[in-house]
Amino acid sequence: MRVVIAEDAVLLRAGVQRLLADEDIETVAAVDNGDDLLSAVKEHRPDLAIVDVRMPPTFTDEGLRAALGAREAMPGLPVLVLSQYVEESYAVELLSGGAGGVGYLLKERVADVAEFLDAVRRVAGGGTAIDPDVIAQLMARGRKNPLDSLTARETEVLGLMAQGLSNTAIANSLVVSHGAVEKHIGNIFAKLGLEASSEEHRRVRAVLTYLGR
Repeated sequence: MRVVIAEDAVLLRAGVQRLLADEDIETVAAVDNGDDLLSAVKEHRPDLAIVDVRMPPTFTDEGLRAALGAREAMPGLPVLVLSQYVEESYAVELLSGGAGGVGYLLKERVADVAEFLDAVRRVAGGGTAIDPDVIAQLMARGRKNPLDSLTARETEVLGLMAQGLSNTAIANSLVVSHGAVEKHIGNIFAKLGLEASSEEHRRVRAVLTYLGR
């Protein structure tokens, strides 16, 4: 396997290169900026690029931009991105292409040699290696709160249900008919995906959803 490394921190760059060498993985170029990464990819046509997200001159997203540019210059180039922190938007941009051969790891994972080398091989082989912390944040962002689909009135009714009020008490509190309350509650059950079982169980489950928001 032939690898290009783009990392401006000298010690980390040297450390990664040494880890790879111990596994008979050749580093054909080790650079510290995005422009040199693109040049190295075009020259060496590596099997994998390991890239820091933040590099000179602004230390914002130069590494990511260079990685995306490298994949354009060499379609299908496997890229393993390293980042100091979970930067969700960068991960989304890297993964949005839908192609395999991509990885996004926090730099602290490099300390776990076996885990890091497994990620290197997996990404180079066309697979993916996404840091668990990144996955957790992406899932949290993508998870739709079922309560968001409720109208203001339905949310108000559910809040009163959570207080333990009966349908009659809710109707009196909102100054609406008993039938209107039943209709709102039916809509709540439907929007929360609570299948018909018993009215009481669905009511409890709806309240638990509300309290756990």
